[in-house]
Amino acid sequence: MNIRRYILVLLACSFVFSLYAEGDGLNLLPKPQQVVIRKGEVHLLKNGVLDADLVRERIVSDIPSIVKNREEGYKLTVSSDSIRLEALTQTGLYWGKQTLNQLVANAENGALPCCDIIDYPAFRIRGFMHDAGRSYLSVETLKEHIRLLSTYKINVFHWHLTENQAWRLQSNRFPQLNDSAYFERHPGKFYSIAEAREIADFCRAHHVLLIPEIDMPGHSAAFVRAMGVDMQSDEGMRILKNLLEEICTEVFPDVPYLHIGTDEVKFSNPHFVDEMVAFLRGLNKKVISWNPGWKYKAGEIDMTQLWSYRGKPQKGIPAIDSRFHYINHFDIFGDIVALYNSRIANVETGNEDIAGAILAVWNDRLLADEQQIVLQNNFFPAMLALAERAWLGGGTEYFDRYGTIIPTDRTMPEYTLFVDFEKRMLWHKSRFFQHVPFPYMKQTDMKWRITDAFPNEGDLNRIFPPEQALADRYQYQGAVFETRDAIGASVYLRHVWGSIVPAFYKDPQKNHTAYAYTWVWSPEKQTVGLWVSTQDYSRSEMDLAPRKGKWDYRESRIFLNDEEIVPPVWENTHTLRSNEVMLRNENFTARPPLRVTLHKGWNKVFFKLPIGTFSTPEVRLQKWMFTCMFVTPDGKQRINNLIFDPDRQMR
Repeated sequence: MNIRRYILVLLACSFVFSLYAEGDGLNLLPKPQQVVIRKGEVHLLKNGVLDADLVRERIVSDIPSIVKNREEGYKLTVSSDSIRLEALTQTGLYWGKQTLNQLVANAENGALPCCDIIDYPAFRIRGFMHDAGRSYLSVETLKEHIRLLSTYKINVFHWHLTENQAWRLQSNRFPQLNDSAYFERHPGKFYSIAEAREIADFCRAHHVLLIPEIDMPGHSAAFVRAMGVDMQSDEGMRILKNLLEEICTEVFPDVPYLHIGTDEVKFSNPHFVDEMVAFLRGLNKKVISWNPGWKYKAGEIDMTQLWSYRGKPQKGIPAIDSRFHYINHFDIFGDIVALYNSRIANVETGNEDIAGAILAVWNDRLLADEQQIVLQNNFFPAMLALAERAWLGGGTEYFDRYGTIIPTDRTMPEYTLFVDFEKRMLWHKSRFFQHVPFPYMKQTDMKWRITDAFPNEGDLNRIFPPEQALADRYQYQGAVFETRDAIGASVYLRHVWGSIVPAFYKDPQKNHTAYAYTWVWSPEKQTVGLWVSTQDYSRSEMDLAPRKGKWDYRESRIFLNDEEIVPPVWENTHTLRSNEVMLRNENFTARPPLRVTLHKGWNKVFFKLPIGTFSTPEVRLQKWMFTCMFVTPDGKQRINNLIFDPDRQMR
């Protein structure tokens, strides 16, 4: 190397060290446990491709700095002339390769930073669940999700295969289970034995643990229709044992776990669960069960999965936390904040009794196709939030401090950590998720002002002072109503789970009216798209679409520059609640953005947000909230040259 080139490299090394030391350049997701950036960079890429001959992989007997879940840990060393990847197992090597691939993707100048990474997961279970029993997802889609998420060190796919609507796994012994006559949804759509084995092999190749679920004895109406008997009857148990033998020995012989459900059912046979667990263990399967469900003592079950806030971890039985991880109830922008900030099972890292977490996508309500399932459930952004939290551990709360609210104090960790995650997540979105639904966009610079709620005494159309003029404080009927700031594209005034998950109001009351506003600065007059909503429709509810000309059943109103924004024409007009009436354009991601015009300069956005009762005949779980995001007319990108500030301050 000549002296001029040497000096240039030294200067570049100094810059790279500074950049990566601040954590702003690596864009690794999930964050590794330990990263040391050394001075120097190495040009190991040709046309963006790493020379595989320069990578040294080896299994070692020990890496002292790995303190948890050692079988998944690895050490990655990037030096001036080579890359060393060491791990205790092939799984550790696989996770290390994913980190290396992300380093390569960051190397836009063709160079990697010299660094030492020692990494391991805080929790041993980091997974996702698809409810294929209700809504069939193709083998290709499942494999795509397994492949993509394994690159972020997600290591469990929980496959919910049977439900009231259908029995989705082929049986040669009882083919009537797959007869379309006994399907209530997606008739004829089930997984052949060959396809099930293909999924199992695909999981294994990507170091993902497959957990098939055969739900019993509840959620079994499809079984009853096809077989003509209840699972808990003597004949039902005989058939079920025959089925389980087929599943365990012929379909999933090399899969170690089977999930047996046991949730949301009245047990008429007190011996049912004990017999099924014993039978499966006799087939060399470990058994998982929902909690709440059957009550076990230590040693009677191999693992439980907590699905409700009533579910409690038990000493001596490893628990998977899914209590606040039902993303079918989540909105696009608010709930991911709570998900990212929350400690899994309210512990810093996993232990013998806390195994980890699984995000569940339940499809009680019919959606048009698997793309809509992924889109409306904000699947990939939520999974990336879990991927980091379950790998890194920690968190600032357990859904019980700020919940879905982004703090306005920008020095607080609940703000700074989420902002950093959002930046890295959007970097990954732009590079690796262009071909799949990924609706999340930057929201941490969107500032709002929200009033104290005014008592409307059940009159949702009552007018209050903010409709006459904006102010920081209002006098009304002898009382003072203050305003406070909020941040985000969606703000929950009251969460769908009530006081369990905190929202903007600490103690929200029914029969009140809130107001929210901001000013949006645009550098030019422009026609843009608007994602806007006052109710996120859960994918597990039978809720009715709003009446024509209304945003919701609460008389919410939305204004841009004092002109009222008219709701879209709702495609659903039915009046009888049913899960089998497809959700259509009720959620804003499932419809084209509204086209609106922003003036050059400041534009006023104003929401009137009344609430009556928190549950109505039309909508069981009212989400007192609002969503606003300016996007390109095709809805693919955010309009990035805007400033959101209720004080109209340029910054």
